[in-house]
Amino acid sequence: MRCPHYVGPKSIQFLSDHYTRPLLFSSLQHLLFSQLTPQSVWLRLEKRKTSTTSKVPTEMTIKAVKFTPEVLLGAPRRSPAVPNAKGTHALYTLSTYSFEAHKKTREIRLLDIGNGQSTLVTNDEKANEPHWLEDQIVFLKGDDKGVTKLVVADVEDVSKIYVAGDLPGPVSDFKLKVLAKGEIAVAFVGQATPDGGLFNPQTKAKKHHTGLVYDSVMVRHWDQYVTQNRNAIWYGVLQARTPHVTEKRGRYTLSCVTNALKGTHLESPIPPFGDSGHFDIASHGICFIAKDPTLLSASNTKANFYYLPVGDFKSETSTRPMKIQIEGLEGACSCPVFSPNGKLAAFLQMKENGYESDKNRVILIPDINHLEAASEILASNDGKGLWDRSPGSIKWSADGRSLYLIAEEEGNGLLFKVDIPATPADMIKLPTKITTSGYLSDAYPLADDSSAIFLSSSSLIDSSLYTILDPADPSSQKVISSNSTNGSRFGLSANQVSDIWFKGAGDYNVHALVMKPSHCKEGTKYPLAYLIHGGPQSAWGYQAS
Repeated sequence: MRCPHYVGPKSIQFLSDHYTRPLLFSSLQHLLFSQLTPQSVWLRLEKRKTSTTSKVPTEMTIKAVKFTPEVLLGAPRRSPAVPNAKGTHALYTLSTYSFEAHKKTREIRLLDIGNGQSTLVTNDEKANEPHWLEDQIVFLKGDDKGVTKLVVADVEDVSKIYVAGDLPGPVSDFKLKVLAKGEIAVAFVGQATPDGGLFNPQTKAKKHHTGLVYDSVMVRHWDQYVTQNRNAIWYGVLQARTPHVTEKRGRYTLSCVTNALKGTHLESPIPPFGDSGHFDIASHGICFIAKDPTLLSASNTKANFYYLPVGDFKSETSTRPMKIQIEGLEGACSCPVFSPNGKLAAFLQMKENGYESDKNRVILIPDINHLEAASEILASNDGKGLWDRSPGSIKWSADGRSLYLIAEEEGNGLLFKVDIPATPADMIKLPTKITTSGYLSDAYPLADDSSAIFLSSSSLIDSSLYTILDPADPSSQKVISSNSTNGSRFGLSANQVSDIWFKGAGDYNVHALVMKPSHCKEGTKYPLAYLIHGGPQSAWGYQAS
């Protein structure tokens, strides 16, 4: 292996590879660090109890207990936060594992962006995936029979909840799009049976054996065996009824749902890791990616972008999905996204079939009604592309005039901005770097009418950080909430982290992220150990796991 990582009893170094494409940071570094931290560092993280309607945020307090791997792994973990249309609040999930109870707890929380305080929405362990339903909250909740409920909560009083509809099977990764006032299109992922129905493992007929018979080469991908059921995208409508005389607003009710992929022989999201990043919805339809059904799945990574016009989202569409084929690009696809007005779309695609770690290229569709006009932006005559970065995700600006790309650079996951010209094929200006450090996990427009961006990120000293950034003045980044108070709750500080470059075994330089112990003294020698990561497709990043 050409990428040694140095880790020692009192010092830890992590390497990113020379291609500047670090993909993953394991908790192994933090575990080693905590095991080797001197006993003078003492911490304990506890949650202050709150009721469902409490306005007091969950807080972590410090007590005199040794900083151990249990404390590290038991610390609260937050998801990326999603702001509402007005930019006043954001939703996120919080999970915590207790070694005393040997149990994981989960919360959905409401963050006040103005003051950084949070309110508990629910601590039901089966509740997940909170979203904004206009000015209300909606989330999924499973039950023991495999049924999934869409639960709506009032932002002003989160104790007021009701069920908008039941789905007869497990679903996830749902998305919403406003069609009109009180009428919301909804799309979500659920496995479909061979006849196109929603699969529920709790109601399937019980077999008296575990044998499986395959008539294809693809029997397993990673740790998941292929079954007769396939991932599918389902859609429907949440309709608000006329308010009762005692109600402030009318309650939403979910319509019947339709399998958008029934009869198409397409599967989306692509298993085993596909999620909501494999499809998007607009007021007129759904775009998604799926592997090419004409090729042998076991030996091909080629995927295609598809657009399916849906209409009113209330009935089954008779239109078949329409495919885009970009000449010269034969690899995997990801991250299809509509512009805010739904007239444009973009997605990522690799060039080489069979190469899962190829560079992602940005494909722009300037008119969703003319898919043939799609083209690669920042293309070059030599086929390598003008930009040497490989973006992992795409977001549109609130005005739909720019794309925000999250791409890795020297151990960091940074945000880049590229403006969309009148003629996309003529684009030659490289994306502008907006952030310079940290590792972004997600980015959203702060509000529907705002140019500011709400960022969720992490680093080697902070497991979750929410900030607001004005792209016109990136230096004015404002911290809204830090999960570890910039590392201080773990005894960590930015001064412990640095980086170095050194000559590799071949004709290249290797980049290393260096983390020193909290008690490190300048001029003192410390022993080192190696933490080795293979490459060149992945490396440790400046991020928490």
